[in-house]
Amino acid sequence: MDTTEHIRTYIESLSGTRRSDIEVLHGIILDLAPDAKRWFLDGKDETGRVVSNPNIGYGVLEKQYADGTTREFYQVGISANSSGLSVYLMGFSDKAYLKETYGPAIGKADITGYCIKFRALKNVDMETLKRAILDGLQRTRV
Repeated sequence: MDTTEHIRTYIESLSGTRRSDIEVLHGIILDLAPDAKRWFLDGKDETGRVVSNPNIGYGVLEKQYADGTTREFYQVGISANSSGLSVYLMGFSDKAYLKETYGPAIGKADITGYCIKFRALKNVDMETLKRAILDGLQRTRV
C-alpha cells in the first residue's frame, strides 16, 4: 500500500467530527503545499508496539539529534487522538514562538513548542490556524 492509500485508509477509519475535521485539515495543507512530500506514520515502533497515534505528515525537513545525527522528517503533521486533533509544526528552534504568535488569536487550543491541540476545528480560528501551518512550512523549508 502506498502513502496515499495509507492516508486514505487512516482517514476513513476515523468517525464523526474527527474524520470530517481531519479531512478538512488534509485539504487545507494540500492547498497550501500541493507538491509537499506526504508521510504516513502508523504510530508503531520497529517491534510493532504502538507508541503514538497515527500521523499524516507533509513536507521535508532535516531533523538533527543531540548526538549530531540527522534524518528526514515531516514539516507539518496532523493526527486524531482521544481528546481531539493535533497539528504538529516541526523544526522551530524558539519553543515559545507558536504560543506567543498564534495563541492569542487561535481560540480554544493548547499550544506547545511544536503542537497545536484542540477538540474540534469549530473551536479554533481557521485563518489563524492556516497562517500557523503556512508559517511552519515556510520557516522549515530545506
